[in-house]
Amino acid sequence: MEKLFSKLDLVDYATSFKTFLAREKPLYMEGDSNLHFKFIGELLAKERLSPLPELPSLDTPLAHLGKLGVLRIYEIFSFVKMVKYMAYLKEALVDKALGEWISKILIPPEIMEICRYFDEKGELKPSVDEQFLHIAQNLKAVKEEMNSTLRRIISTEKVALYLADRQIHYVNNQEALLMRGGFNHVLKGNVIGRSSSGFFYVVPESLSKLVGKESELIDKKEELIYKYSKIISAVFSKSVKFLSFVNKEFDRFDSYYARVAYARFKDLEFVLPSRNQSIKLTNFAHPALSAPKPISIDFSKQVLMITGVNAGGKTMLLKSILSAAILSKYLLPMKIDAEKSSIGSFKELFAILDDPQNVKNDISTFAGRMNEFSKLFGKKGALIGVDEIELGTDADEAASLFKVMIEKLIDKEMKVVITTHHKRLASLLATHPEVELLAAIYDVKSERPTYGFLKGTIGKSYAFETALRYGIPSTLIAEARELYGEDKEKLNELIQKNIDLELEMRKTAQTLDEKLQEVEKLKESLKNEKEKVGLDFDVAYTKMSKEFSEAIGEAKKAIKSQDPKEAHRLLNKANALKKETKEITPIQVKEPLHVGDKIKYGNSKGEIKSIKKEEAIIECEGISLRVPLHKLKRSGNAHVKMPKKGASITKEMPSGSVILDLHGLRGEEAVERLDKFLSDALMNGFDEVLVYHGIGTGKLAYAVRTFLSTYPALVSYGDAPINQGGYGATLIKL
Repeated sequence: MEKLFSKLDLVDYATSFKTFLAREKPLYMEGDSNLHFKFIGELLAKERLSPLPELPSLDTPLAHLGKLGVLRIYEIFSFVKMVKYMAYLKEALVDKALGEWISKILIPPEIMEICRYFDEKGELKPSVDEQFLHIAQNLKAVKEEMNSTLRRIISTEKVALYLADRQIHYVNNQEALLMRGGFNHVLKGNVIGRSSSGFFYVVPESLSKLVGKESELIDKKEELIYKYSKIISAVFSKSVKFLSFVNKEFDRFDSYYARVAYARFKDLEFVLPSRNQSIKLTNFAHPALSAPKPISIDFSKQVLMITGVNAGGKTMLLKSILSAAILSKYLLPMKIDAEKSSIGSFKELFAILDDPQNVKNDISTFAGRMNEFSKLFGKKGALIGVDEIELGTDADEAASLFKVMIEKLIDKEMKVVITTHHKRLASLLATHPEVELLAAIYDVKSERPTYGFLKGTIGKSYAFETALRYGIPSTLIAEARELYGEDKEKLNELIQKNIDLELEMRKTAQTLDEKLQEVEKLKESLKNEKEKVGLDFDVAYTKMSKEFSEAIGEAKKAIKSQDPKEAHRLLNKANALKKETKEITPIQVKEPLHVGDKIKYGNSKGEIKSIKKEEAIIECEGISLRVPLHKLKRSGNAHVKMPKKGASITKEMPSGSVILDLHGLRGEEAVERLDKFLSDALMNGFDEVLVYHGIGTGKLAYAVRTFLSTYPALVSYGDAPINQGGYGATLIKL
């Protein structure tokens, strides 16, 4: 893995990522990639958690516990930090799949009790044993007395003459003074070291007793710590399986947390490997490049052959494809548009990029390449990258050989990325259905590569132009062109013309796409405007209907009034309201609907079968429905019908009728017809109407009366007289 990362220029990326891990571990995560990806996604969506504590590898301490060994106190504290963090996660992660996973980690009470023995610095708390408190107090007192003694010596006039400075130095776990040579005339003490300037670190003899006392206290503390180390190690030995399990789960969570933290820090995304072998990269940037040009490529076939200009980005494109594949395989974040990208899953990845020849292995370039290729024929379903495939041998012979070898790799379901300057090899494979050609583009005007790529063509190498750009004299270039031959130069010119035509076609297609997008936007704008006008019409019509009803009401009051003057006044008011109603006409309404039009009714789509006045019979998903016209919206192109000059759009009022026949209708249809019928009756000023529904099973009558029981404008209803239908009809008063 390290060798592959080195070949793909991913070493710096891996080194940077590892700084986010709590402890060293392999980058690849074993197990279900889909589950790992799910946990990473949940962590990304969650608020930031406390970082994991840095820990050493605990494999050796676990092995000692398995043999009933005694751990050192710092090893015990490493287990304590690990268990305490997992306990923290049990409280912080309580929902979704992560919470379910962490909740299964049951920490034994005796282990949690041991965790309470330690403070944040890894020291056993005084509350564990009173002797710890007693020793700590005595050590503090001894330290204070030693400092006081040293300060007193420093302030002595004779000693001050030999002091290199007036500081108390801590050397070899002892407090000492830094003194010049000849100090023994004024101070008795032991030399414990020398400074780089030649001065002496001296421990005064007067401190000897205090130093001895300090040593005794430290020894007692160490004895007490060892005692508790034995006790704790015995408890840990009984729970060694649990500790091994937690150690593994800690590493697993560390892998998730490091990936999420690194992705947030670098603004990167994750791509889960797909089950197929297709590779589609959108705006991918190789981690090794500081300001890369994003790569977008659809590598759906089995072989991608990249040709074209020298130093035009062919090798970096190859490395980018393989890098994206390995980062996805290891679920490592990358700079990419994840939603528009997909990366296949590959068991193995091979990068044949370097010249294998060196003085140690005694092998030629071509022989080394053949050795690497020979290992591939025993593999299946791998991703292979080969840079400069023609390296090390005759071009014409190699073209035939590599054609056969690549076709064999295709048969073995290999995915191969190749860079080459072999025009013959490219032409031999160009017609193969599983080979995709890609050419690095060269800008003739600026005489520089664009680091872009053109699909479906063979690229020119531009060796002469590249040599000239890097300082080869133009006279030599001209001489080389003459030797190269006129026929080959014409072939290069044809290749260049093909590339130019392809680029021009792409530019034209892009312009047409932009214009098409503008047309679509205009179309959407007109559609929205049309819907807005329709809504304005509905509002105006509702207002008109209300005022018409008021006019009818005033007219009825006038008819019922016995006072002629009052009657005339009310009639005049009704006429005024009627006149006002007629003046309300919408500026614009929806285009009229016709039989055969495709329409939308609610969330259902259908077709108009017939139209009668303000109602239409439509067919939706095989069901015929009778619905009001104003509730339908067009779904498709309208019939074009130019209105006559001076024509106006009006809304016809409902016709008057006091009888409704519902025989043969279903409950829902009957209720909808009844609702409209009653509304029309109210608008026409009818006080009493008759509805025929028949006796039958009684379902239709039940539906009618259930609806009437909640109708707001109802006065009463009941069975009709015998001569008007009896039980088979309902008389309704409004």
